[in-house]
Amino acid sequence: MAEIERETMEYDVVIVGAGPAGLSAAIRLKQLDADLNVVVLEKGSEVGAHILSGAVLDPSGLDALIPDWKEKGAPLNVPVKDDNFYMLGEAGQIRIPNFPMPPLMNNHGNYIVSMGNVCRWMAEQAEELGVEIFPGMACSELVYGDNGEVKGVVAGVFGLEADGSIGEGTEPGMELHGKYVFLSEGVRGSLSKEVIAKYNLAQGHEPQKYGLGMKEIWEIDPEKHREGSVTHTMGWPLGNNAGGGSFIYHLENNQVYVGFVVHLNYKNPHLFPYMEFQRFKHHPMVADLLKGGKRVAYGARAISEGGYQSMPKMVAPGVALLGCSVGMVNVPRIKGNHNAMLSGKAAAEAAFRAIKADRSGDELSSYEAEVRGGAIGADLKKVRNVKPFWSKYGLTASLMLGGLDMWTNTMGFSLFGTQKHGKNDADATEEASKHKPIAYPKPDGKLSFDRLTNVAFSFTNHEESQPAHLHLKDASVPVAVNLAKYAGPSARYCPAGVYEFVQEEGKDTRFVINFQNCVHCKTCDIKDPSQNINWTTPQGGDGPNYPNM
Repeated sequence: MAEIERETMEYDVVIVGAGPAGLSAAIRLKQLDADLNVVVLEKGSEVGAHILSGAVLDPSGLDALIPDWKEKGAPLNVPVKDDNFYMLGEAGQIRIPNFPMPPLMNNHGNYIVSMGNVCRWMAEQAEELGVEIFPGMACSELVYGDNGEVKGVVAGVFGLEADGSIGEGTEPGMELHGKYVFLSEGVRGSLSKEVIAKYNLAQGHEPQKYGLGMKEIWEIDPEKHREGSVTHTMGWPLGNNAGGGSFIYHLENNQVYVGFVVHLNYKNPHLFPYMEFQRFKHHPMVADLLKGGKRVAYGARAISEGGYQSMPKMVAPGVALLGCSVGMVNVPRIKGNHNAMLSGKAAAEAAFRAIKADRSGDELSSYEAEVRGGAIGADLKKVRNVKPFWSKYGLTASLMLGGLDMWTNTMGFSLFGTQKHGKNDADATEEASKHKPIAYPKPDGKLSFDRLTNVAFSFTNHEESQPAHLHLKDASVPVAVNLAKYAGPSARYCPAGVYEFVQEEGKDTRFVINFQNCVHCKTCDIKDPSQNINWTTPQGGDGPNYPNM
C-alpha cells in the first residue's frame, strides 16, 4: 500500500499494545512529564479484549509504578491464601510439601487477578494522565526513517480485498510517528519479529522457547470454592511426552481459572496439546472440583519460556521491545506481568531522559542496561536453568536440579553456570515415523469439549472478507512436507482448529486455513516444523474478546 497517501500524526512516543508493559510505559511517561504526547495503539476491540491471563500477580511492578494502587481502586481483590503443589498420576496425586521450595516460589503477598480487568483499570489511569489510547487500531507495518531507524507505525488499515489488494472500500489507515516507538505486542508479535530479524537482535542469545497456555473459566459449586486458593500440578497426563503442567486458581464469585500449559519443544508430532488439556480435567481431583459447574469462557496463547539467556537485544534505532516482546516470564513462578510492568517503566524513563536531551531515533541503551542489571534481570537470572534442565533431563531430575539451582542462586551463586537451550521449538519436532500416534478419549461435553465448541467461548470474530492473516511462505509445504513427514501437526498443535487437511475421494489432499477461528495464540508461527506459517496482525478489533480473563 505504499502508493496510498496517508495522514500523519506526530507524537513523542508511540506504543504498540495496551498490555501491562505498554500501559506502564505510557503511565510513567506522563508521570515524568505531563506535556509529553503519548499514544497507545491496541489491536483488540477494547483494552483487555486480547488479554488471556487469569493470573497470580506479583504486585511489585504495580508498587513501583503506582504506589497508591489500592487507594485508586486497582482490581486486586483476592490475595493468595494457600499454595498447593501436586504430582499427578492417572488415578491419584502426591502433595509436594512447600517447605523445601525456594522462597521465590512463595505466593504470599500476591493476588489472583483478571489481567484483562487490571489492564482496563491501568488504561483508565493512563487516560486520566492524558495518554491517548486507540483500541481497534491494529499496527500492520513499521515506518522507517532515512537513516534506517524505526520512526513510526501504520495503523488502522481496513477493508482490503480478500486477496490483500486495495478496493473501493479500503481505508488506508494513518502513519503515527514518534521520537521513539515501543513494541509491547506480547509473545511473538509480528512487528517485534520484524525488528529482531532486521537488526539481528537475537545474535549471541539462546533461541526463545515457548509454551502453549490454554485456559477455561468455570463457575463451580459454592461448597467447593476456596477463594484465594492456588494449585499447580505436574505429571499426568503429559508424562514423558512433553513438559508442562496445570494451574487452578480460585478467584471471586465461585469462579475458578483452570489452565494447562504444554511446552512447545515436544518431539512427538502426534501430540495434541488441546486434548491433553481436556483429558487433564478428567483426573479425579479436578473432575470432583468441576462436577456440577459450568465452563463460561475459553482461550489460548503462547508463553515465552526461554528466560534470561533467551532475551534478545531489546533496542534498535528508534525502537524498544517491552515485556513479552522480549520474553520476561519467570517459568517456575509462572509469572511475567510484574516484569512487563517494570520493563515499561524502565523504557519510559530512558525515553524521557533522551527526549529531554533532544535525542530521537537512536538506541535507548540505558533501558536495556536497567532490564538486565536491575530487578527484572535479578528475577530471571535466579531461575535461568530450570527450563533447560527440564528440557534435557525430564521432570523428576529437573525438580531436583532446578530446585537446587534456585536455592543456590538465592544465596548468590550457581553450581551450574548458565545452561543452553539448544534447538528452537520447531526444530525439536521429530518425524512421525519415530513416534506412535496417541489415542485421546472423545470429549464428554460435560468436563471436556471439542475444540470448535470451546472456540465459541473465546468470542473470537474475524471479518470473513478480509485477507487471511496467516500466510504460507510456500503453499505446497503443508501437504508435501508436513503431512508426509510429520503427520500434519498443525491440525493438532493449534488450539482453535484453524488448520485442517481435507481428503476427498478422487482428489488431492487440501490444506485449509480457517483463519476466522484464530485466537491469536501464535503457536503456528512457533511450532510449525518447516517454519512455513507467518502470523500477521489482522485488521483492528478482530480476534478474541475475552470476558473477565
